[in-house]
Amino acid sequence: MKNKKQKNIIELKGLCKNFQLGEVEISVLKKIDLIIKQGEMVAIFGKSGSGKSTMMNLIGCLDIPTSGEYYFDGELVNNFSEEDLAELRSVDISFIFQSFHLLPGKTVYQNVMLPLEYQRSFSGNRDTYVQEALQKAQLEEEQWHKKPSLLSGGQRQRVAIARALVAKPKLLLADEPTGNLDTKTGVNVLEELRMLNTEYGTTIVIVTHDDFVADLVDRVIHLQDGQIINS
Repeated sequence: MKNKKQKNIIELKGLCKNFQLGEVEISVLKKIDLIIKQGEMVAIFGKSGSGKSTMMNLIGCLDIPTSGEYYFDGELVNNFSEEDLAELRSVDISFIFQSFHLLPGKTVYQNVMLPLEYQRSFSGNRDTYVQEALQKAQLEEEQWHKKPSLLSGGQRQRVAIARALVAKPKLLLADEPTGNLDTKTGVNVLEELRMLNTEYGTTIVIVTHDDFVADLVDRVIHLQDGQIINS
């Protein structure tokens, strides 16, 4: 049971996102109101075209809303400069993508270290952070210095989890993390995310259309036609 007094890590107020297609303006998200508490593990469900990927991009500061307000950890993101947004994505928000986005020319260890190299403000021991992240993601040490192409799909997903965790972010966003995996491996990955959420208090938001994810999260947010129909 999560502590009800935990602060809001994400707060969306009347958030809208439109896209211009030629002369036509398409409304993808429509007046979204949503609060996610620090330490929650939630899933955003919706069919293709429901707006769930757009919502993830806005929460992850990869895109900006057309209107409405977005507060991250109590701060109004709308007022952030490009430099502020880049710092937020570098330090406080991490991503796990369906296609992993691992660099094939680098080893597992080097891939996981990349976020630390991009952080101008990082002052810790990089090797310590990388090793801790790989251990948290439960990737065997004999895999650490291999190239991603030599790993299974489940192992590559664990590398992606380790890379997302290495900077110890406040928020972890996972975009269809089970989409390329069989059901058994997908459940294993989600159980690892749940362990990380429980043990380390990382807030996790999963964008998915896989029904079995609902049994492994605290709360399910259903999107339909750009609107929240159940949260």
